[in-house]
Amino acid sequence: MSELELGLDTFGDVSADTAGEHLSQASVLRNVVEEAIRADSLGVDFFGVGEHHRDDFAISCPEVVLGAIAARTNRIRLGSAVTVLSSDDPIRVFQRFSTVDAVSNGRAEVILGRGAFVESFPLFGYDLSNHDSLFEDKLSLFSRLATDRPVHWEGDFRPPLKGMQVFPQPASGMLKTWIGVGGSPASVVRAARYGMSLMLAIIGGDPGRFRPFVDLYERACSEAGRSPQSIGVHSPGYVAATDQQARDELWPHYKKLRDRIDGARGRPPLQRSEFDFEADHGSLYVGSPETVAAKIAKTVRSLHISRFQMRYSAGTLSHEHLMQSIELFGSKVIPIVRRIIA
Repeated sequence: MSELELGLDTFGDVSADTAGEHLSQASVLRNVVEEAIRADSLGVDFFGVGEHHRDDFAISCPEVVLGAIAARTNRIRLGSAVTVLSSDDPIRVFQRFSTVDAVSNGRAEVILGRGAFVESFPLFGYDLSNHDSLFEDKLSLFSRLATDRPVHWEGDFRPPLKGMQVFPQPASGMLKTWIGVGGSPASVVRAARYGMSLMLAIIGGDPGRFRPFVDLYERACSEAGRSPQSIGVHSPGYVAATDQQARDELWPHYKKLRDRIDGARGRPPLQRSEFDFEADHGSLYVGSPETVAAKIAKTVRSLHISRFQMRYSAGTLSHEHLMQSIELFGSKVIPIVRRIIA
């Protein structure tokens, strides 16, 4: 296992102010930039922003936000979490992230996925029935952009490329690319086949249940004659001074977020007992720095991962609370995790 990286990511959840009023999406975007700057100053290894096209999330253009962050940070790696490649143009995605890589002096990377939400498909004129085939086709092209100069490619959803050049090229020479996987073995094999890193989105249940995915990835890399790339985990979390404070502060906002999403999918409202069980035994990293660090270290060891990313935002949880969580994650959680796994 390569050296462990510990990062943070967010979808730019539309949060509330101290009076409980929702902030504008513009205010949330400015707050995300400030949150990233704080993470950089604390030594956090990675900061990611995810793409959504809904009124409860502010970030629809991750690369623009990352460009603003790049201009005001010095060392932290910057990437998406996740970019919905199926409903985007792989050439433009590559160009935008190569541009972020240039302005950040080689700190950019991209996590590609099919997305857990489908709003981008009608928004950009794609047929949802082509959900998986669009991703496969566009990933095939993206992989060529990263390795072939010039590019020769032919697929099913756009005209072929015959000896085309794509600019700019990444400042670091190669744009680090991950495949985001929520629960599909086919996506794990796909990451291995294209020689890309694997990011496991574990948002519920015992993280250890994803160990077969890690084994599948390593086996698929071997069968493809490739060396395994980085393996990471993305999970939600929140850090406060004590376990009880963290749970009590997060609970109402986490419940509101989950109920809105799950309600649209026909699922019942979240109960506090389910929330507490997930915090105790599942993939919700909420508590004091010591509790969160111990849980992260357990996941690192059980899955043999080289990066853990905590999704630190949750619904209307305020910017002030998010900054507190970032402060504790960087100053307390990271050093404790490194001591545990040393």
